Amino acid sequence: MNASPHRLDLTTLLLLTLAPLLWAGNTIVGRLAAGWIPPMTFNLLRWSIALLVLLPLGGWVLRHSSPLWREWKYYALLGLLAIAGYNSLQYLALHTSSPLNVTLVAASMPVWMLLVGRIGFGAAVTGRALFGAALSLGGVGVVLTQGEFARLLQLRFVPGDGWILLAAFAWACYSWLLTRRQGAAEIRQDWAAFLLAQIAFGLVSSAALTAGEWLLPAQAPQIVWSWKLAAVLLFVALGPALIAYRCWGAGVGRAGPTLASFFSNLTPLFAALMSAALLGEPPRLYHGLAFALIGGGILVSARR
Repeated sequence: MNASPHRLDLTTLLLLTLAPLLWAGNTIVGRLAAGWIPPMTFNLLRWSIALLVLLPLGGWVLRHSSPLWREWKYYALLGLLAIAGYNSLQYLALHTSSPLNVTLVAASMPVWMLLVGRIGFGAAVTGRALFGAALSLGGVGVVLTQGEFARLLQLRFVPGDGWILLAAFAWACYSWLLTRRQGAAEIRQDWAAFLLAQIAFGLVSSAALTAGEWLLPAQAPQIVWSWKLAAVLLFVALGPALIAYRCWGAGVGRAGPTLASFFSNLTPLFAALMSAALLGEPPRLYHGLAFALIGGGILVSARR
């Protein structure tokens, strides 16, 4: 499969920008909720709420007569990689590593996209794509160091950083699998049914991880219930889950996974801007430089 980049239009641009904007919010509230609820449990509840919301829209896909059951392995793999794998690992990383390290390691996404596409799907890796990846990573570095690159020497990686590295690899595999056009057309043409099929299988894996979280640790986990936790769960279920996944899936289908991966590096930029807004701090010069580098990576990769 040779997945050459497609030309960006306004709709594709909006789809691939809204997803990282919502995921930036997910990172902030996920870190906030780290002291209230264990990571696997948080992920399970998040997607359980999303499933309940989607049932009236695409519940037909779970009927006995649905073509889903003939292709269950494909949707089980999507659910394992994205619903259970990527999200659980991300929340676990936010428990065990600093947000700075998590964002830095997650910035390797375009590199993983190129490697998975080349090895697993036979996609060509062009010099333009590599240059775009370098620009995009440079933009992320500007955000993380606040324009002072000496800060990179002060970083200390911990075992938790490995979780987000594994999460980035899982997301790359998931994004490439979306391009295979596998499965019944009636499921793929119904976005709610397509996402619901992934969630249903992903919840099985998530439930297993949650059971292990409560049964295996030396210290029993705890949930601190409050209206704040309820609001966080509702937000991550509707925004970063349903809306963002819908936008990402549509955007990947229109632009291809390699080009789409560069948009994922907008997440740390949006996260920095959100944090600045919440703290009452105005955007700084390095935010503009980072946006220029990340945007430059997108434009370089988008050119034919």
